[in-house]
Amino acid sequence: DGRLRVARHHVEVLAGPLDPLAWLGEIAPTDETGALATFLGLCRGDGGRIEALELEHYPGMAEAKMTQIAETALARWPLFGLVAVHRTGLVRVGEPIVFVAAGSAHRDAAFDAVRFMMDFLKTDAPFWKREHLKGGIEGPWVEAKATDDAARAHWS
Repeated sequence: DGRLRVARHHVEVLAGPLDPLAWLGEIAPTDETGALATFLGLCRGDGGRIEALELEHYPGMAEAKMTQIAETALARWPLFGLVAVHRTGLVRVGEPIVFVAAGSAHRDAAFDAVRFMMDFLKTDAPFWKREHLKGGIEGPWVEAKATDDAARAHWS
């Protein structure tokens, strides 16, 4: 009816391709929505060194942690909806890995919620990445970065 619709949150781990446009319907704008912020994380080639990333997760625990992070964001900011979708499996350079979107009356809440969600996904959700290098060489598992911990600490 065009009135305020609170979609709350949707989190999901996908084993196949991630289409960010398909998830925007989860936070469909209402008469009160003034901002829709999104983040789309892609597999990068690291200067031509990487051809893909292999992403693994701890089933059940990853979804539970994503839900916990989303619920924290919903409690912290006045959002109409929040979506977080994370890919697993082999992801080629240029393909989406993670999509986060938030809808709110104002841009600050939407931007902050998306950044918060990503900062905590990077440090707290049980996902692991292994590089697959050019020439079919299986590379190392990617280590956690101090910059990710610093970004998370910003929210304390």
